[in-house]
Amino acid sequence: MAGLWVPLLVVVVAVVGLSWDTDSQGVPPVAGRCTIAGSPLTLTNEQAANAATIAAVSRSRGLPERATTIALATAQQESRLRNLAYGDRDSLGLFQQRPSQGWGTPDQVQDPVYATGKFLDGLVEVPGWDTGRLTEVAQAVQRSGFPEAYQQWEEMGTTLSRALLATTPAALSCTYSPPDAAGPVDERAAAVADVVRREAGAPTVLAGGVVSVAATGWPEATWAVAHARTLQLTEVRFTDWTWTPTGGWVQTGEDAGALLLQLAV
Repeated sequence: MAGLWVPLLVVVVAVVGLSWDTDSQGVPPVAGRCTIAGSPLTLTNEQAANAATIAAVSRSRGLPERATTIALATAQQESRLRNLAYGDRDSLGLFQQRPSQGWGTPDQVQDPVYATGKFLDGLVEVPGWDTGRLTEVAQAVQRSGFPEAYQQWEEMGTTLSRALLATTPAALSCTYSPPDAAGPVDERAAAVADVVRREAGAPTVLAGGVVSVAATGWPEATWAVAHARTLQLTEVRFTDWTWTPTGGWVQTGEDAGALLLQLAV
């Protein structure tokens, strides 16, 4: 649309490593963790990235926050928000979906975007899913042997979904030891842009060492920080805020207009 200014979220990248982290519970800050503003909830970088993917997929479908809450609580119960390569019988992935039961191939159900989409497909078919008791709705999709187990994670799911979908600054912050830059900057930028487009659904522009993401607001910025370690980011800026893996969010008081950030070189 002519004349429409769209704020840009730009991501600074250090290396192209796009594999899932395997941090354990209780890791020290140097190894990486993510926190929610005003909450004692602490996640590993892997958990935060997976949670952000769930929220992004739900949001891209135009579903209300309740859908994200239910999906997060379900994934927490099934896998502790980890993309597992094992499970009961042939269960795999975030939601422990079984290929033998028609959820998809092993590779598909271990793809967090696909797995979340399949869960949401089932969720919206449950009558009264948006008003029903969380564990009953989740059980209608999952058909678990422990139908009451999902309810214990409703508060966590609510807290996390509100942070990931918040329209206010710095709702979630992550820390980790910043990586060294490695590999051609153009290849690293292209790899990150692919992930951004697939998960956040936002157009990207690459110009030399810059990845600019057309962002509609803070949910995209929060998504980037939650994925920062997975994508090996060294900086995220949005409006007049800047995030780094060692300093967290800082309000700079300087709006860069188009909010362009440069890739680490």
